[in-house]
Amino acid sequence: MKAEPQEEHRWLEQLLGEWTITSEDPAGSEANAPWVENVRSMQGLWVVCEGQGTMPDGNSGQTLMTLGFNPLTGLYVGTWVGSMMTHMWVYDGEIEDDGKTLALNCDGPDFENPGRFAKYQDRITLNDANHRTLTARVQAEDGSWKELMKAEYRRR
Repeated sequence: MKAEPQEEHRWLEQLLGEWTITSEDPAGSEANAPWVENVRSMQGLWVVCEGQGTMPDGNSGQTLMTLGFNPLTGLYVGTWVGSMMTHMWVYDGEIEDDGKTLALNCDGPDFENPGRFAKYQDRITLNDANHRTLTARVQAEDGSWKELMKAEYRRR
């Protein structure tokens, strides 16, 4: 079995490299000290994003995201895990009409209603070759979206 990268895989290559990350909560205050993320390719089919930094409580944290494209479903797929929680987030999504935003949908624990699950979306927007934004949001019961976090990525 030998899969070859397609156009959709090449879109993900824009994420490759080393990035400095700053984030803020919905109120606009900086949530923590800058993080660093290294993004590498696995033979052009997958990108692996490894992040590390200091959490708001002063402890160190690590994150690991995988992203790829499944030609059979026509969807981008991936996962996200972090050292701060035990849930593995499993993504599927697509590039929006602007060609710059990858919307990744997933289900996860409802942080406001313990024991329940909620729908989430992580949105990666390529602002230019050296700047991207990650916006995390949760869907409310009325179908509207509530922003949880916004992170700015700058190429190092």
